[in-house]
Amino acid sequence: MRICIVQTSSKKGAISLNIENHLGLIKCALPLKPDLIVFPELSITGYEPELAEKLVCTIEDERFNPFQEIADTEKITIGIGMPTQAKDGINISMLLFQPRKERLAYSKQLLHDDELPYFVSGTDQVFLTIKEKKIAFGICYETLQREHFIKAIENKADIYIASVAKPDRGTQKAYVHFPSIAKEFNIPILMANCVGFCDNFLSNGKSAVWNRKGELMAQLDEQNQGLLVYDTELEEATISLKI
Repeated sequence: MRICIVQTSSKKGAISLNIENHLGLIKCALPLKPDLIVFPELSITGYEPELAEKLVCTIEDERFNPFQEIADTEKITIGIGMPTQAKDGINISMLLFQPRKERLAYSKQLLHDDELPYFVSGTDQVFLTIKEKKIAFGICYETLQREHFIKAIENKADIYIASVAKPDRGTQKAYVHFPSIAKEFNIPILMANCVGFCDNFLSNGKSAVWNRKGELMAQLDEQNQGLLVYDTELEEATISLKI
């Protein structure tokens, strides 16, 4: 299968503009023939905890219909980041649009202390199986927590995808943690990060793919939106930048 990691620059709280940008990036990705396209954490709103209460939505929101239409037409799965309404608060979620299937949401289970005033934890892990590959998702802080990864391994995941919003200090940690754990458990790890200002920090991209040996296959830069495609059969990664 072919997985496309998208590195985005989101406008603070501008849902309509960010959806338009996402759709443009997906259009750029389609000639690369991906089976799965994944965006960074809270990509539709930008990582803005203080705005979450104002921007929160449900997965059924009609503004997301174009993603479902593309998934159905192109027979691909798309994951975008959005704060969603939970029974007891607001989740940090990845909305998943699959061809001709009901929409799913994976909600971040392990929150950083800074997120606790704004968000509540998700309760269930979501796995997708595409072309016989079982895929586990993690969102930012929890992807650096060994316990989250171990649960994915216990559920026999073949690939782990981290959807994040990280500044330089965060990507430095990721570039140590991900290759180590990929090698230890013999599983590829992909990271989709954003670029530009988020909340009170500057996110610095460097979206990347590590193979099952922990080797860095490819990475994007620190400033530009871009696409990174990983072919699981060929074990090759290719880069396409959108300047």
